[in-house]
Amino acid sequence: MENQKIYLRFLSLMHAIEGNGQLPALDLDAKRLLEVIAVKQSQNKAITVTDAMAMSQIASPATIHRKLDQLRELGMIDSHHEGTNRRTKYLKTTDKAQHYFSTVGSLIIQASKHH
Repeated sequence: MENQKIYLRFLSLMHAIEGNGQLPALDLDAKRLLEVIAVKQSQNKAITVTDAMAMSQIASPATIHRKLDQLRELGMIDSHHEGTNRRTKYLKTTDKAQHYFSTVGSLIIQASKHH
């Protein structure tokens, strides 16, 4: 029961700061895609646009394409080429995304401290 209360406090804090514009309000598909990119990046496993498009557990390829565009426009991700291969684009999170995750991490800690 305590874990449930912590999680619900976290969601309440998250919704509050999304609502007042402190963090970009991302829909679930965009959040999930951003999370996958960030986790892979933290494991030093670069993810390509093609890899992302194949993540059918998140959404259809067309939806993923739109969400990648949305995340780029928000400044949360960037794409780049590695080496001489100009056809493969790799995705990476930006400083803005790192700030987003840092803020969310702080909310988790804050939610767990209030008894």
